[in-house]
Amino acid sequence: QVQLVESGGGLVQPGGSLRLSCAGSGLSFRSLIMGWYRQAPGKQRELVASITSVGGTNYTDSVKGRFSIFRDNFKNTLYLRMDSLKPEDTAVYYCNGGRVPSYSWGQGTQVTVSS
Repeated sequence: QVQLVESGGGLVQPGGSLRLSCAGSGLSFRSLIMGWYRQAPGKQRELVASITSVGGTNYTDSVKGRFSIFRDNFKNTLYLRMDSLKPEDTAVYYCNGGRVPSYSWGQGTQVTVSS
Protein backbone atom coordinates (compact mmCIF):
# COMPACT_ATOMS: atom_id res chain seq x y z
CA GLN A 1 0.00 0.00 0.00
CA VAL A 2 1.37 3.38 -1.01
CA GLN A 3 1.65 6.02 1.66
CA LEU A 4 2.86 9.59 1.23
CA VAL A 5 3.59 11.71 4.30
CA GLU A 6 4.34 15.40 3.88
CA SER A 7 6.02 17.59 6.48
CA GLY A 8 8.01 20.79 6.90
CA GLY A 9 5.37 23.45 6.47
CA GLY A 10 4.79 26.36 8.79
CA LEU A 11 4.34 30.09 9.13
CA VAL A 12 7.00 32.19 7.44
CA GLN A 13 7.38 35.86 6.63
CA PRO A 14 7.47 37.06 3.01
CA GLY A 15 10.92 36.53 1.59
CA GLY A 16 11.57 33.58 3.87
CA SER A 17 12.38 29.97 3.09
CA LEU A 18 11.08 26.52 3.89
CA ARG A 19 11.99 22.98 2.94
CA LEU A 20 9.17 20.50 2.58
CA SER A 21 9.65 16.74 2.78
CA CYS A 22 7.58 13.86 1.46
CA ALA A 23 8.37 10.41 2.78
CA GLY A 24 7.12 7.57 0.63
CA SER A 25 6.45 3.93 1.39
CA GLY A 26 5.17 1.23 -0.93
CA LEU A 27 6.78 2.87 -3.96
CA SER A 28 10.23 3.86 -5.18
CA PHE A 29 10.69 7.53 -6.01
CA ARG A 30 13.83 6.84 -8.03
CA SER A 31 11.86 5.14 -10.79
CA LEU A 32 8.91 7.53 -10.93
CA ILE A 33 8.00 11.02 -12.00
CA MET A 34 7.04 12.71 -8.76
CA GLY A 35 5.61 16.10 -8.09
CA TRP A 36 4.63 18.68 -5.54
CA TYR A 37 1.13 20.10 -5.66
CA ARG A 38 -0.55 22.84 -3.71
CA GLN A 39 -4.10 23.90 -2.99
CA ALA A 40 -4.92 27.38 -1.80
CA PRO A 41 -8.27 28.18 -0.16
CA GLY A 42 -11.02 28.35 -2.76
CA LYS A 43 -8.72 27.25 -5.58
CA GLN A 44 -8.05 24.03 -7.44
CA ARG A 45 -5.05 21.90 -6.62
CA GLU A 46 -2.17 22.66 -8.96
CA LEU A 47 1.11 20.99 -9.82
CA VAL A 48 4.00 23.31 -8.94
CA ALA A 49 7.07 21.15 -9.53
CA SER A 50 7.97 17.72 -10.84
CA ILE A 51 11.09 15.59 -11.15
CA THR A 52 11.70 12.66 -13.48
CA SER A 53 13.48 9.41 -12.72
CA VAL A 54 16.65 10.83 -14.28
CA GLY A 55 16.48 14.10 -12.39
CA GLY A 56 14.89 16.37 -14.94
CA THR A 57 12.78 19.07 -13.31
CA ASN A 58 9.88 21.24 -14.32
CA TYR A 59 8.19 24.15 -12.53
CA THR A 60 5.09 26.17 -12.95
CA ASP A 61 5.90 29.72 -14.01
CA SER A 62 4.93 31.32 -10.71
CA VAL A 63 7.63 29.44 -8.76
CA LYS A 64 10.46 29.27 -11.31
CA GLY A 65 13.71 30.53 -9.84
CA ARG A 66 12.35 30.33 -6.29
CA PHE A 67 11.47 26.66 -5.74
CA SER A 68 13.67 23.62 -6.21
CA ILE A 69 12.52 19.99 -6.25
CA PHE A 70 14.93 17.19 -5.45
CA ARG A 71 14.94 13.75 -3.89
CA ASP A 72 17.03 11.42 -1.78
CA ASN A 73 16.79 7.98 -3.33
CA PHE A 74 18.33 6.27 -0.32
CA LYS A 75 15.75 7.75 2.04
CA ASN A 76 12.98 7.54 -0.58
CA THR A 77 12.12 11.12 0.25
CA LEU A 78 11.07 13.96 -2.02
CA TYR A 79 11.85 17.56 -1.12
CA LEU A 80 10.76 21.02 -2.13
CA ARG A 81 13.04 23.88 -1.27
CA MET A 82 11.10 27.16 -1.32
CA ASP A 83 12.89 30.50 -1.25
CA SER A 84 11.70 34.10 -1.59
CA LEU A 85 8.27 33.04 -0.43
CA LYS A 86 5.30 35.25 -1.23
CA PRO A 87 1.86 35.49 0.39
CA GLU A 88 0.40 33.90 -2.75
CA ASP A 89 2.40 30.75 -2.00
CA THR A 90 0.14 30.15 0.99
CA ALA A 91 -1.49 26.74 0.50
CA VAL A 92 -1.53 23.15 1.61
CA TYR A 93 1.29 21.32 -0.18
CA TYR A 94 1.10 17.67 -1.24
CA CYS A 95 3.29 15.23 -3.10
CA ASN A 96 2.05 12.67 -5.62
CA GLY A 97 2.81 11.30 -9.07
CA GLY A 98 4.20 14.12 -11.16
CA ARG A 99 2.42 13.26 -14.41
CA VAL A 100 -0.78 11.86 -12.99
CA PRO A 101 -1.56 11.98 -9.26
CA SER A 102 -2.15 8.25 -9.10
CA TYR A 103 -1.79 7.72 -5.39
CA SER A 104 -4.00 8.46 -2.44
CA TRP A 105 -3.37 11.97 -1.19
CA GLY A 106 -1.55 12.42 2.07
CA GLN A 107 -2.61 14.91 4.69
CA GLY A 108 -0.46 17.62 3.16
CA THR A 109 1.55 20.27 4.96
CA GLN A 110 0.32 23.83 5.48
CA VAL A 111 2.50 26.69 4.30
CA THR A 112 1.44 30.16 5.38
CA VAL A 113 3.35 33.20 4.19
CA SER A 114 2.39 36.25 6.17
CA SER A 115 3.93 39.14 8.05
